[in-house]
Amino acid sequence: MQWGFLAIALLLANLPWLSQRCFLILQCDSKSPWLRVLEWLLLYVLCGALAMGLEYKVSGSIYPQGWEFYWVTFFLFMVSAFPGFIYRYVR
Repeated sequence: MQWGFLAIALLLANLPWLSQRCFLILQCDSKSPWLRVLEWLLLYVLCGALAMGLEYKVSGSIYPQGWEFYWVTFFLFMVSAFPGFIYRYVR
């Protein structure tokens, strides 16, 4: 279950840079970098909600976290998005 979640998180982190669709639904001719960042932030929130749902399903409660936890997960999600960013802008 953990490896599946990590694979989904890695996929969600890279989707804004690998897909040309706006918010993964609408077809866009060109996406600005700011729209890609906004999509990435929304997918970070979606990934966090999925993680909380899985934690509740496994343990029956959600452990309260401090702000440090959310900053660490934010930057881990950012590092996970590095391959898609490199594919889009450097390659």
